[in-house]
Amino acid sequence: MFAIPLMIVPFVLYNLAMFGLMGQGGIASLNREITSVAMMSGTTWTMSLGDLLIVIGLFVLLIEIFKATRRASASILDHLLSMLLFIVFLVEFLLVGSAATQIFFILMLIAFIDVIAGFIISIKSASRDVAIGL
Repeated sequence: MFAIPLMIVPFVLYNLAMFGLMGQGGIASLNREITSVAMMSGTTWTMSLGDLLIVIGLFVLLIEIFKATRRASASILDHLLSMLLFIVFLVEFLLVGSAATQIFFILMLIAFIDVIAGFIISIKSASRDVAIGL
């Protein structure tokens, strides 16, 4: 269960939005207002569905970085599945018209950072383990 990359959550949510399961469907659903807050300055701050997906992706990235610090064999599987998910992100971005948005690109970039950070953290942790054993 811990080996499943959590970046699949924003990926699935994005695709559900494109299929119309979160409103009208298509790219227009990303601009749908989720919430708005009146600010003390007198302006109104709004958050769209696309913005919310990016925020979810960033929170998931934080959790994934914490997951990368553990020293289990499941960590290797997690890194491999994260790499596979990034490849799926990239293929969908290149081949599916509704995925050619700035929101999907940012989610794909977050998935890429997850892969790179996971490998870097694992390598650093492994090098410390070797240094301690000497």
